[in-house]
Amino acid sequence: MHLRHERDGDVATLATDVDVASSLFSQARGLMFRRSIPDDYALVFDFADADSRDVHMVFVPFDIDALWLEDREVQRVERLSAWTGRGKARCDTLAELPAGAADDVAVGDRVWLAD
Repeated sequence: MHLRHERDGDVATLATDVDVASSLFSQARGLMFRRSIPDDYALVFDFADADSRDVHMVFVPFDIDALWLEDREVQRVERLSAWTGRGKARCDTLAELPAGAADDVAVGDRVWLAD
């Protein structure tokens, strides 16, 4: 599974090592207690419907990029700092990537999971 990004017709891969947090436990745990993540990694939260979703960085000792998506359209992009970062936006999918991985992603772009 890959996390793909499209802007102005150009498609690129954001991550080739993707985990989907599908259980309540995996969604609550997120990236907590990990020491690091690979450069080509993404943790994707796929929710049943769009709603306001927040992210916290408690017990996450490294910065990340977070993408809030609704119907594959990027609603918000934010760099969250280790331990203290927080973010919130409406989405039906949330993707967490290594800091810098989403530097080329902007609100209005399309991001999705692909086989």
